[in-house]
Amino acid sequence: MAVTIDLTGRRALVCGASSGLGRAIATALADAGAGVFVLARSAEKLEALCDELRERGAATATPIAVDMDRLVDFATAIKDRVAGAGGVHICVHNTGGPAAGPILEKSEEDLVHVFGRHQITAHFLVRALLPFMQKEGYGRFVNVLSTSAREPIENLGLSNVVRAGMVGWAKTVAHELPPNVTINNVLPGYTATERLTELKAALSERTGRSEEEIERSWVDTIPEGRVGRPEELAAAVLFLVSPLASYVRGHSLPVEGGRLRGL
Repeated sequence: MAVTIDLTGRRALVCGASSGLGRAIATALADAGAGVFVLARSAEKLEALCDELRERGAATATPIAVDMDRLVDFATAIKDRVAGAGGVHICVHNTGGPAAGPILEKSEEDLVHVFGRHQITAHFLVRALLPFMQKEGYGRFVNVLSTSAREPIENLGLSNVVRAGMVGWAKTVAHELPPNVTINNVLPGYTATERLTELKAALSERTGRSEEEIERSWVDTIPEGRVGRPEELAAAVLFLVSPLASYVRGHSLPVEGGRLRGL
């Protein structure tokens, strides 16, 4: 029996929506009929995306151009543009991954910066958007993290640290949220995005290996035999924000072609 996810009448906020995984998630929500707020730094990219989302069936598509590293500006935009407009039923926290490099090469200021962009913004979103979800009797928070939350990835020290911390935070929040409001994480593996291209280039420069060789070494660790597609991660998010996942709460769902070896 075919299962169709219909989010007509629901409103969603997708952070980091101008490209990559965020764009794929916003598109999937629009295809399901949700109204979508899309947040990123580039106003131009967001305007073009909103035009596309409306064409695909989004009830509404609203751009919010703000830098998540500017915490006061971010908080003001959420309060004024999202909560002030009535709130959302779905919130997808997604933001650019931290800079590559060994953790011991990173300063204390680097750690504070990454904690602000990832942990502080996620915590603020839950507190700011929860009242509307609770009133509506329907709420879904999803954090887009990384498999580094489960298994540290070489040369991604900052990501390893903050992603694992986000999992612990989300599990704690899951026990405090009211009924009908859930929080979960998705853990994308190697996925064909601009971020993966940047990581390949950085690793190639550091090791002297070609980018093609690096990608082959990654694929060799993936039982599915290829890197993932953004729309495959978006499909997992679509499930978690839908009524189908009403009893899934506080979990981290890997979307990585079977690469992780831990139970």
